[in-house]
Amino acid sequence: MNNAHLHLIVNHLPIVGVLIGLLVLMAGFLFKNAAVKLTALGIFMFSGIASIFAFYTGEGAEEVVENISGISETLINTHEEYAETFLTLTLILGGLSLVGLFAKFVHFKYTQYLMILVLLLAIADTIVAKYVGTSGGEIRHTEIRNNAKMIPLERNDD
Repeated sequence: MNNAHLHLIVNHLPIVGVLIGLLVLMAGFLFKNAAVKLTALGIFMFSGIASIFAFYTGEGAEEVVENISGISETLINTHEEYAETFLTLTLILGGLSLVGLFAKFVHFKYTQYLMILVLLLAIADTIVAKYVGTSGGEIRHTEIRNNAKMIPLERNDD
């Protein structure tokens, strides 16, 4: 297993984690269920930890793929910039979730406002997650790039 393979294994965890955490948190608000909200906080904390691994395996992945023909340094740099923003937001989201978990257990008076802040940050982080994931995919998957040319498949009617 090389560094690119390791990055491909772990990079989906924080992206999917933040999305699932957002959906769970929204369900917690919808059903007014504190346990569901706390579950979302746990998912965000896991995503924060996973984002560290995803980010730091990215450098090794870059070293593996940058010498492959057809790989754009511009696409790698774009992905890295989105990844830095995503790492920062996800770590803040995970930290704020830890504070929210503590606030819930000590019965902090303004926990509900903290949960709303977590929700808003999770929405922003999910948007950034979309960009980091897409920009990473564009490095090797030319078919998802905006300038991708569609080549019709040949039909064999024999």
